[in-house]
Formats: sequence, structure tokens, C-alpha cells
Amino acid sequence: MNPTTPNASVLHAELDSLRALLDRQQYAAALSAADRLLASAPEQRDLLYARAVAQRYLGQTPQALATLATLEVLYPAYSRLYQERGHCHVGQRAAAPAIQAFLRAVNLNPTLTASWNALRLLFNMTGEAAGARTAGEHLARLAALPAEVLAATDLYSDGDWAGAEAIVRPFLLRHPQHVEAMRLLGRIGLELDVLDDAEFLLEAVLELDPDYRAARYDYVRVLLKRHKHARAMAELERLLAADPADVAYRTTYATTAASLGDPARAVDLYRALIVDSPQSADLHLSLGHVLKTMGRTDEAIAAYRQAAVVRADFGDAYWSLANLKTYRFDDAEIAAMQAVLARPVLRAEDRYHLCFALGKALEDRAEYAASFAAFAEGNARKRAAIRYRPELIERNAEQQAAVCTAAFFRARAGVGCPDPDPIFIVGLPRSGSTLLEQILASHSAVEGTMELSDLPRIVQQLQGREVDGQTPRYPAVLEELPAAEYQRLGRQYLDETRVYRSGRPYFIDKMPNNFRHIGLIHLMLPNARIIDARREAMACCFSNLKQLFASGQEFTYSVDDIARYYRSYVALMAHWDAVLPGRIQRVWHEHVVDDLEGNVRRILDYCGLPFEAGCVEFHRTERNVRTASSEQVRRPIYREGLDQWRHFEPYLASLKDALGDLAGRVGP
Repeated sequence: MNPTTPNASVLHAELDSLRALLDRQQYAAALSAADRLLASAPEQRDLLYARAVAQRYLGQTPQALATLATLEVLYPAYSRLYQERGHCHVGQRAAAPAIQAFLRAVNLNPTLTASWNALRLLFNMTGEAAGARTAGEHLARLAALPAEVLAATDLYSDGDWAGAEAIVRPFLLRHPQHVEAMRLLGRIGLELDVLDDAEFLLEAVLELDPDYRAARYDYVRVLLKRHKHARAMAELERLLAADPADVAYRTTYATTAASLGDPARAVDLYRALIVDSPQSADLHLSLGHVLKTMGRTDEAIAAYRQAAVVRADFGDAYWSLANLKTYRFDDAEIAAMQAVLARPVLRAEDRYHLCFALGKALEDRAEYAASFAAFAEGNARKRAAIRYRPELIERNAEQQAAVCTAAFFRARAGVGCPDPDPIFIVGLPRSGSTLLEQILASHSAVEGTMELSDLPRIVQQLQGREVDGQTPRYPAVLEELPAAEYQRLGRQYLDETRVYRSGRPYFIDKMPNNFRHIGLIHLMLPNARIIDARREAMACCFSNLKQLFASGQEFTYSVDDIARYYRSYVALMAHWDAVLPGRIQRVWHEHVVDDLEGNVRRILDYCGLPFEAGCVEFHRTERNVRTASSEQVRRPIYREGLDQWRHFEPYLASLKDALGDLAGRVGP
């Protein structure tokens, strides 16, 4: 069930009653109940599934297949819809599509014994002895699994990670070396972002069974999520040596190559994959992303367009075009987006991607009222799909200020790793941070990297698994750490980021949200430079409201959330200025636009770097840029973007009110 569904507890009870009707074989009553409930919850997964089951048992197979087609649009990874489709095709005596459906079901959820049984019968019937034998072997393996592991795997496969954990964790306490249970709990940790546990569990699985390829691939996924790309690459090479044709291994290998700073190799790998799978919209999209980071914009556009050709409702393909910032949609593309959005059934992710893309397309045509409406719908739909809690962010900022006082820092003077290599650029997204990164990366002594996750990973280590929002372990734990630990953490950070460097003395870490951890940065790396990229509040906040981020930045999808976040950010930065005077260099985007060379010189002086003309001509620097501003920083600086928000001013009164005295302020 979707926990955001209105009257969720009532719907839950109604679903229980509906399932009871199916269990009692009262199919007409079940169909009537499903239709009644779907009138108020038309996209609810379990209602659609129950309706399809009732329709099939009532002999309404074409209607059942139509319901399942709707279910597939909304929930393409739901295994039971394919199993039910297989049953429908069996009823129609269509063996080939039935086999295809059951195979899809077990690929998504290997615990579906009904699908394996059906496959064994169908393969025997069609004379495919090898297929029948494989199905029988899977059934035997399932029969050998403990009931708890089987039930938990079933729940995991259809997205109920909490339910799966509640079953498998107690089982694993009783059977601490059960390989399948360990692997399953590791996979659950991967989904729930408990990555330290997931990494530990999967390493233990591989110690017990080094040839377990599926577990090794899970381990790769954890390593990538933890940004341990070099180790992930080594594991992938081992997997590919055993099975060089595996599409998942090859695709992940291409993604990892791009993450390790080898986009040219990634392009070749993706193109080879597309030759084998030309109808994979995701592969075309991934190719486009890599080409975009390389500045090969025309080729990126072609890849994104092809992704949309392969799947006409692929919202991310249209948003990726819009997110180039320089792309202009033609009449046919706008009409295509509007037609898809008009569909009564559309995957939530595709809908909000299309809303943001359409908003950008209409803004470029100066249709500001319609553009704002599209952005507003996209934000509302995205906000409904996440669980952002602004009070947790605000409480963390208050706790940072309470712990990291001037006296706290005086008592710890001289701790940390003395290396001056990192230059941290912090602030909000869409504040001009990518421009500052491009300026600095145009200097011969400075390495441009990406938005590195190494510092957040250290914060996660300090936080541990404790998730008490009232009294979290971090930042309070900073008071408990011995001086030597800060030096160790600083050295760990430098060691783990070395893979992104090619030998220049300094490198940039442009993770905007690191402003929350400036106290930790100062203690770990007292000689690192910290630049606060700031932009006028209305311009910055509205630019975020127009942006759909690939991940994170969950505070950007409502006026109230972004205004609260901006105010909290300004207050915390004022605290850092007070307790660490002179430590942070603030750079206003508006000042950089008004006086580029003067601000470039000021930034370089702060970093202890000699002036180089290439920093003023930053747009000529050829490097990979991964953020939403990648195309903008490849052009000379321009003023037109500063006041774009004013086209939408009639619709932004609530934002201006929420920002209060911060609106319109551009500091010294």
C-alpha cells in the first residue's frame, strides 16, 4: 500500500475484506468491491491486482489483461502482475506469451512457486526439456529454503523491505551463517541506505561462498552507492571474467567507468550495449548523460531524443533535454509531452519529469502562467513521493550551533590533518557553485572533480545507525572524539578522494550541503579552503523550484520547504562566521556576474593561488561537468539569468513572504 494514500487505514481494512472475498471464491463480489474502491484510489496497486484476479476467475480474460496493462504502466516491477498475466494466457491456451510472462515474474521475484510450476508444465508441454529441468531445479531450491527466508524474499522482491527485514533479521540471529538470509538482509540494507551493514553482510557472504555471483553483484551495488568506485570496478571485472555477456554487469561497468573519470570509455561501452539492446530507453538515456558531461551536446541531444522515441512516455528523456538548459523544444515535442500528460494512467515518475520538462519548454516561450502551473504540479507530485521532514534539518543546524561554539574550537586548536589540498564549495544548489568550480578548475594547480560523497559518508559513520531525530549521535559525538581521531578522519578523507585526482596540488569538493558540516571540516582539515557560494534568496529558491534533481535535495519541492531551508542555511552560516571568523570566503553570484575578474582575483587570493587568465576565460576549459549547469558554464558569463525569476513574480508572493527580510538581499 502507498502510505500517502488518503484514509490509508480505512483502505487497508477494505483491502483485507477484498482479499477475503477472493479467498472465499466470491469473485463477483470481489470485483464489485475493487471497482468501488478504485473510484477513489484509481492507481492503487493491490486494488488493480485484485480486480484482475477477480476478472480472470469470472472468465473476463480480455478485461483482466487490460487491467494488468494498466498495472504494468504504474508498477512495472511488480512481479505478481506478470504471474497473473501468465495465468490469463494459459486460460487462452497461448503457451508462448504465458511462458514469457511467467519468466518475467520469476526474474523479478524468484520465490513465485506458482510461476515456476507453470513454467515446468509449459516447457514440458512444448518439448523444451532444458527449460522444464531448470524450472524443476528452482522449485527444489525453493523447497530447501527455510520458510522465513522464503517469505522474507517474497516481500523484498515486491518492495516491502520493512516487512522482509522484520522476518529475516530474527531468523539470522538464530542462524548467523545462513548465506541466503545474510544476502537478503544485505540487500534490504542497500534499499534502506544502511550501507555499512549491507557492505559488512555481503562481504561475509562472499567469504563463505566466493563463487556466489548474485551476491557479488549486490556487493558491487553497495560499493557504488558508497562511492567506492575503484573497488567496485575490480569486483565487476571479476564478474565479467566469469560471464562477459551479462547485460547488468556490462551496464554497471559502463556507469562505473564514467564515475571514475573515464567517460570516453563509458561511451564506447554504452554504444556496444545499445547495439545489442537498441530498444532499451535507459541505455540511450545513460549514454546521453555521459555525453553531456563531456560537452558533446549534440550527441547527448540525439541520445535523449532516441530514448523518447523508444519509449514515448519516458519523462526522464524529456527532462534530460530540458535540463541541458540550452535546449529549446519544438511544437511537436511540446504537443507530445502534453499528450502523454493527458493520459489518465501514467507512472508517477514519468508524470513529474514531464511536468518539469514542460515547465521549462513553456518558460522558454514566455508562457509564464502555464509554465508556473507545470512547475507547481511537478513539485507537488514529487513532494508527495518523498518523505522530507524540514524539522530534522533545522534541528541539526541548531545542534551544530550548540556543539560547535568558539570555546569548543579553541579547545581543539591544532587538531586535524594539516594538508591544504581540498577546496570545499558549499551553499545551496543553483547558487552559482558550478560556475565557481569551473573558474577554479581552470587554474593549473586545481583539480575539478565532482560533488563528492566522501564527507557525508564520514558523517554517516559518526552518526551510526541511531536515527533518533531528537537526540542524534552526530554532531554531539564531536565533543567526545580524541584529537587524534580528527587527524585520522582528515587522512581518511584525503585517501578516499585520491581516486578522483590526477596529481594537481589542490582539488575541489563541490557538495553544496556540506555547509552543515563546516565544523567537522575545520576540525579534520584545518587548512582546507571553504567557499560559500551564495545567491539572492528569491532567485536561488525559485531556480531550485524549477529543478528536478536526480537524487537528494528533497527540500526543493515546495515553497515552504525551500524557504525554510534557505533561512536555516543563512542562520547556520552566520554562526560559522561568528565562531570561525575569516575561515570562510563568501562569494555572491551577483557580484561575480557584475565583476568577474575582480572576484576571480579575490577567490584566488583566498586560496593562495596566483592569478591566471584562464580562470576568467573559464568557458574555454574542457572538463567533465556533471551538474545541471554543465552547459551554462561552457559559455561566457551573462547577466540575463540573474532576474529570470521576476517573470514569475506574480505567482511568488508566498515565497517572498516566507523568506521575509532575506528576499532581495545581496550582501557584501
